[in-house]
Amino acid sequence: MREFDLVVIGAGPGGYVAAIRAAQLGLSVACVEERATLGGTCLNVGCIPSKALLSSSEHWADLRPLATHGISPGEASFDLAAMMARKDRVVADLTKGIAHLFKKNGVEWLNGRGTIPAPGRVQVGDETLAAKTILIATGSDPAGLPGAIVDEEVILTSTGALTLPQVPGHLVVIGAGVIGLELGQVWSRLGAKVTVVEYLDRILPGADAEIARTAQRLLQRQGLAFQLGRKASVMREGARAVVTLERRDTGATETLAADAMLIAIGRRPRTSGLGLEALGVAVDPRGFIAVDGQFRTNVPGILAIGDVVPGPMLAHKAEEDGIAAVEALAGHAHPAPDYSQVPGVVYTAPEIASLGATEEALKDAGRAHVTGKFQFIANGRARAMAATDGLVKVLGCPDTGRILGAHIIGRNAGELIQPLVLAMSTGATLAQVAGSSHAHPGMAEAVKEACLAALGKPLHA
Repeated sequence: MREFDLVVIGAGPGGYVAAIRAAQLGLSVACVEERATLGGTCLNVGCIPSKALLSSSEHWADLRPLATHGISPGEASFDLAAMMARKDRVVADLTKGIAHLFKKNGVEWLNGRGTIPAPGRVQVGDETLAAKTILIATGSDPAGLPGAIVDEEVILTSTGALTLPQVPGHLVVIGAGVIGLELGQVWSRLGAKVTVVEYLDRILPGADAEIARTAQRLLQRQGLAFQLGRKASVMREGARAVVTLERRDTGATETLAADAMLIAIGRRPRTSGLGLEALGVAVDPRGFIAVDGQFRTNVPGILAIGDVVPGPMLAHKAEEDGIAAVEALAGHAHPAPDYSQVPGVVYTAPEIASLGATEEALKDAGRAHVTGKFQFIANGRARAMAATDGLVKVLGCPDTGRILGAHIIGRNAGELIQPLVLAMSTGATLAQVAGSSHAHPGMAEAVKEACLAALGKPLHA
């Protein structure tokens, strides 16, 4: 029986990063992954392939407004098969990169499904590994819609929506969250009629309401249709799906015929089949594994990170979990991650980035706050690039000046939020951000201006 200091089950962003960091700290490490390639859902059928298709489809969509720049592209067409092949190459190159990092850092990679038959033991096929510590990093699966049978041909999860062989005439997306909006925009750009259905009366549940309203308006302008406040049920009829929508306010119903239907109503922890129940590992009512500040479960020697534990179900959150868990395991002081400082990004165009508290949450909590906003239409670089849609919104404490939240919708919002993440994590104030020099002309000047507005000292608004 081979023995390791740490056996990681799952090679997604949390698992593979934890394995590499543990090896760098001097532990003997094995990582078990049932996929034939490393990187988990994010790299293989999630974050990376979706961003590759978003990029390709955005290039296609950008051809239409080129005339405003004095450019006439002439006849143009796209090859969906070539677009998909590029996406697959991006994924393949990155998965090979993780395999190289494993080899470089001395991480043993075992291909197969890992289970935990007993504390200190991991079963992979016919082999049993001895482990001083086991780290569960198995990620999550798409949440199912009651009554809907996924076939990945007509009734899809995000996995099937990334591999459609042709552009559907009508794509119905159930769920107006990150995945639904991103993949809805991909196929809308490529020519599909896209209808996004949401149970709530707004898109992007949990996002700042003003930003969500702005996003809906801009996405509608691009051609996405929204049916909000609707309960959906679906069944396949031949080569199509029939979606029945029931209004939550009146109970009235209507049906939509779809060439493809994407279920994007969230994700659930992927823990079945690991043997947790027999081991007595505590799981909360939502299916998440209960852990302490060092990601230890109630069973000694078993840790858990990422999507299987409470907190935002994001790849970068899983990475931070993994680093914190193994550094604590190796005896290095590491504070537990502060999930209030984890940014979230929707990679539509325009991008939507969020950090910390929303204005609604602060109002509901009765917390005093100041608000500063700056529209990109007043930003010189945005004007020059014809990227004037959107705004920066910051929320701060009126007494200390500390940043309580930040929300951006606009070009490169996912990058523009990062200085505010740093400011929030280090305790920098609105005045310090506003007082720092921002290159001109730059989109980041809108961040400075929003902070100035929160202080009552706007310059360009």
